[in-house]
Amino acid sequence: MCLGVPGKILEMWDDPTGMKLGRVSFGGIVKEVCLSTTPEAEVGQYVVVHVGFAISTIDEEEAERVFGYLEEMGELAELEIAEEGEAASA
Repeated sequence: MCLGVPGKILEMWDDPTGMKLGRVSFGGIVKEVCLSTTPEAEVGQYVVVHVGFAISTIDEEEAERVFGYLEEMGELAELEIAEEGEAASA
């Protein structure tokens, strides 16, 4: 099953093609995310990310609630495995 996961925007920039990108923290796991689909998003805000694209903004309370549910379901392990795989291939 594919899930949208909430994360906090740590940093934002435009790449050479004009796409808005950013570093987003998912409970301490940081990934690069495309933010072009959420032009209203700002550093410090939370976004819901699906397959590397921010699909909406949400408030901190909702992000924490969703993150807690994902943790209870064991869905956060998938993020940790992906991060380990990225480090091994680098």
